[in-house]
Amino acid sequence: MKSSIRNQLFWGISSLIAFFVLLSCFLNLNFLDKYYIARKGAALHQEFRYIDRIYQGDFEKIRTQLEKLVQTRGANIVILDPNLAVKYESHPRPPGLPARPMQERPLPRFVTQTEDWSKPAYHIDAPQKGPHTEFLNFTAQLHNGDYLWLGTPLPEIRQSVAISNQFFLLTGILTIIIGGIIVLLYSRRFTRPILELNAIAQNMARLDFTAMYPIKTENEIGELGRSINSLSEQLGKSISELQQANHQLELDNERQRKIDEIRKEFISNVSHELKTPIALIQGYSEGLQLNVADNEEDKNFYCGVIMDEANKMNKLVRNLLDLSEIDSGYLQLDRKVFDLGQLAERVIEKYQLILKEQEIHLEIRRDGEAMVQADMGRIEQVLVNYLNNAVEHIDGERQLAVSVRAEDGRVRAAVFNSGKPIPEADKEKIWISFYKVDQARTRAYGGSGLGLSIVRAILERHHGRFGVCNRSGGVEFWFELEAVRTDETEQG
Repeated sequence: MKSSIRNQLFWGISSLIAFFVLLSCFLNLNFLDKYYIARKGAALHQEFRYIDRIYQGDFEKIRTQLEKLVQTRGANIVILDPNLAVKYESHPRPPGLPARPMQERPLPRFVTQTEDWSKPAYHIDAPQKGPHTEFLNFTAQLHNGDYLWLGTPLPEIRQSVAISNQFFLLTGILTIIIGGIIVLLYSRRFTRPILELNAIAQNMARLDFTAMYPIKTENEIGELGRSINSLSEQLGKSISELQQANHQLELDNERQRKIDEIRKEFISNVSHELKTPIALIQGYSEGLQLNVADNEEDKNFYCGVIMDEANKMNKLVRNLLDLSEIDSGYLQLDRKVFDLGQLAERVIEKYQLILKEQEIHLEIRRDGEAMVQADMGRIEQVLVNYLNNAVEHIDGERQLAVSVRAEDGRVRAAVFNSGKPIPEADKEKIWISFYKVDQARTRAYGGSGLGLSIVRAILERHHGRFGVCNRSGGVEFWFELEAVRTDETEQG
């Protein structure tokens, strides 16, 4: 069936091309000669009107125009006076025109064949015996009474017509050949969409719905392709939904398992962090209740321990609430434009007494303005956590350095403390909740392992970068925020 449609298109369109080519050849062979002569006669009539307009009886004044007309139009020109005497003639002479002025007889054929000179008209030489050259004659009377003859040889006209017919016949044969090739290619292109639709239907029968028909036209085939695509899409969608449902069920099961593990780990970590302060509070409370402390100094010590452990528990709870708020996505950032260097100086000012008591040497480095757009309270929380971490882990030369600088469109803040480096294996883990590199030391200063987790969550909400690196003689924690130019601040 596919082959028959292609063959029908090929032979049908090829037959139409051949029919119109043959019809054109027939019309040319039978009517081109007459049409050409008629057009040539009309051209001679135009030349007559031109000569009649410029001729005033003296052909010498218009000889140049006449010769130019002979050269450009290929017509022979003869002007006769009312007595049929030649006043002007072009070369070659028309048939029958004597070398000297006509007196009596014989007269040329165009004279004898012209019945009325006053009516401009063209005619062909009447048949003559013997060899002669036929002319297309145009005779008319000029406005001053002289007669005009314009003529062109018919053999040239007929030769041009014959050449035109031969050329058209040749082009007709080429048209049939080239047209046949084009029709063959077109028939293949026309039937290709049908073959593609058939292949898609066969794929659908094998439950393969991935192939789609590319709709390139808005005809009946395009509509059919759209319908098949819709059917294939719906079937494929139904099967895909079933597969996705199965996959989602597996993911939900895996997610639920991980949530259970996280919940268990969280409860274990919180229980571990609360167990020690609760035990201490309970123990010292019982001691007070049983009057173990028999003097005022011991009672104050017991109360101090209870208050210290209560503060640690309060700090742990507040950190858990902060982390939960940030991770849940409910945290709304109050973004403002401020100088991060100035903020760092204000935060450090609060630590002056602690630094002095612990004999920590502080160095502050600022390089010009460091404007950022962020939540000032949360960024202050980041700086506080970094400083707390640095103060609690400082060692060796007890050096603390805080630097803020703007470079490459970003503002970088860093807190350095002298002390032991962080093991490479722990650099990524320290940002995880409840992770502690040194369990004993962290417990000594009341750390819960949540500070850096809160830092990570805050900076991720700000789309900032952060990290830690070991420097010579210590450790540096840093973070970066996108810088805000001063002109942008003024426009805002």
